[in-house]
Amino acid sequence: MTIALKQSATHSALLEIQAFLPCATPDQWLENALDNQALMLIDHANCEKKAASTALNLIYRYTDNFELLNKMSRLAREEMRHFEQVIAIMKRRNIAYQHISASRYAAGMRELARPNDPGKLVDMLVIGAFIEARSCERFARLAPYLDDELKAFYTSLLKSEGRHYQDYLKLAKKAAGDQGIDDRIALFAECEQRLIEQPDTEFRFHSGPLS
Repeated sequence: MTIALKQSATHSALLEIQAFLPCATPDQWLENALDNQALMLIDHANCEKKAASTALNLIYRYTDNFELLNKMSRLAREEMRHFEQVIAIMKRRNIAYQHISASRYAAGMRELARPNDPGKLVDMLVIGAFIEARSCERFARLAPYLDDELKAFYTSLLKSEGRHYQDYLKLAKKAAGDQGIDDRIALFAECEQRLIEQPDTEFRFHSGPLS
């Protein structure tokens, strides 16, 4: 595939993600991120680690779903590779990897997840799609304003994060069967928009703008 075709495919995937998300990242969050790049990298590393952990948890819980097992295995490997890449950048920049609290983003959506299967699986997969889509959207928003190293890295993540979003969504549709997932997407979209647009007191990769 030529560079032009790859760029066109990435652009098309990004447009799909932007249409899926209920809102764009606020400009103020973008300013907050550029003012807190060390903290952004620390939390980005945490997000990659948590994404791998989520995929592994699904593998342990749903052992009879071979499509899920294969996709989550690949996703976990990719997320840990991204984690390694982030901490390598941090090391080169003398940024210490320290413990920080999680944002309210993922936990806020998981509060709406149904407690029992098959609804629980469907909801966790839909939430995963939102998390991956938002990550992809924010990488794209950030990339043009970053230094060359971070710009190249965040741009390189767009393809994989976009595929992760698609994998989660396809698995959710399959798990829901005839029930469909439109109503669940609408429910989590409303929650996701609130979490993204409402002010936060601490900056995180998935936080709202700082109050």
